[in-house]
Amino acid sequence: MVKDRPVYMGPRLRRLRRELGLTQADMAADLEISASYVALLERNQRPLTADMLLRLARTYKLDMAQVAGDGGAEQTARLGAVLKDPMFADIDLPPLASEDVAVNYPGVTEALLRLYTAYREEHLALADRGVAREDAPEAPDPVAEARRFLAARRNSFPLLDDAAERLATEAEAAGGLAAWLKARHNLRVRRLPSDVMAGSVRRLDRHRDAVLLDDALDGASAQFQLALQIAYLEMRKSFDALLKDGQFSGASGRRLTLRALAGYGAAALLMPYGAFAKAAEARAYDVEALSRQFGTSFEQTAHRLTTLQKPGQERVPFFFLRVDPAGNVSKRLDGAGFPFARHGGSCPLWSVHRAFERPREVITQWLELPDGQRFFSIARTVTAGGGAWGAPRVERAIALACAAEHAHRLVYARAMGPSDPTPIGVTCRLCHRTQCMARSAPPIGREMLPDDHRRTRAPFGFADG
Repeated sequence: MVKDRPVYMGPRLRRLRRELGLTQADMAADLEISASYVALLERNQRPLTADMLLRLARTYKLDMAQVAGDGGAEQTARLGAVLKDPMFADIDLPPLASEDVAVNYPGVTEALLRLYTAYREEHLALADRGVAREDAPEAPDPVAEARRFLAARRNSFPLLDDAAERLATEAEAAGGLAAWLKARHNLRVRRLPSDVMAGSVRRLDRHRDAVLLDDALDGASAQFQLALQIAYLEMRKSFDALLKDGQFSGASGRRLTLRALAGYGAAALLMPYGAFAKAAEARAYDVEALSRQFGTSFEQTAHRLTTLQKPGQERVPFFFLRVDPAGNVSKRLDGAGFPFARHGGSCPLWSVHRAFERPREVITQWLELPDGQRFFSIARTVTAGGGAWGAPRVERAIALACAAEHAHRLVYARAMGPSDPTPIGVTCRLCHRTQCMARSAPPIGREMLPDDHRRTRAPFGFADG
């Protein structure tokens, strides 16, 4: 509960009474108070005392935590995070006012949060549509839809984090994920050769009561697949509740988003929010050290770092990117406000594109955008596949970037010390650094010289001004 302040829980009390199928008179008789006092409590004209909370818990056999909840702390934090949006900068919104709304009117708060999330999704969708030709037919893009869904929620899903923490506690008590699956679902874990798995890395065999895993998976990947199976078994209702508020033009976008949510749940199970957030701060966001502590891969750990934005328990906000040697982006998650181009390639001066020259080595870099924004970035290659002679293997590079004001919390920036930042652009077509040798295309709207005899080192010559 909220400490040192009267606790008003009228809407919650009214909802509880209706769920129990009681009238105000019925509840008053059960609690040995007057019906008018119940009405005053439900209208938030009287605070709910500790004695009354105890009466409710005893009378209706309720868990005290269920009755009291967290005093609206989570809703208050979520609403506070939304109200920090620059859109509301000119409105006087005292913290106590938003706290009162969250505590006393949880339904209104939830409605506002849903509206804001819908606004964010539509805002991102408009940004995507804005780059297309007006006369071109708009084809559904399931990947863009899934990315918008995650970006609108800052890739943070406290509902899944809470469920995963409970499951992680149960699994630890049972002796691990495999033991928990056996105890809870009577499922054995079996590892089979790749040719027997016929291209699958994981399969749920209901006939034999088994979870089948490809024996070519390394330890971290096998554990992740078990966690993923548990997420599908235990978090399906949570996934459906989250997807219900999404905007999808077809089944493919919804399926991709479901896969992303399942992956989130699996990572949260292997790296529970509370323990992982605490360890991240203690180890100064050392990705390799964290991956060893939690038995996860470098990429899994880096990915999880982007999700530490639970309202009231936020950590360093990161931008995450994964690219292949050709520069194709296969994963992008933004919790740091990094202005990455939604279409076209990223700046070739960013070290993530040079990571392939120094495999498995963490490369650090300070970055500066044309508008003066500074970021700190780390990049490293990661490997997928393999596990046997001749098995296909894919090399990719991942990057984590955070705003410069957070860099001092990272062990990488401390070791590197202050450095002149590398000037980069969002993408060549939007970057007006005319002397950049790495430029692949002229910027939009910039007039080029009629000849190139004055061009000395930049790939394009531009008129002055």
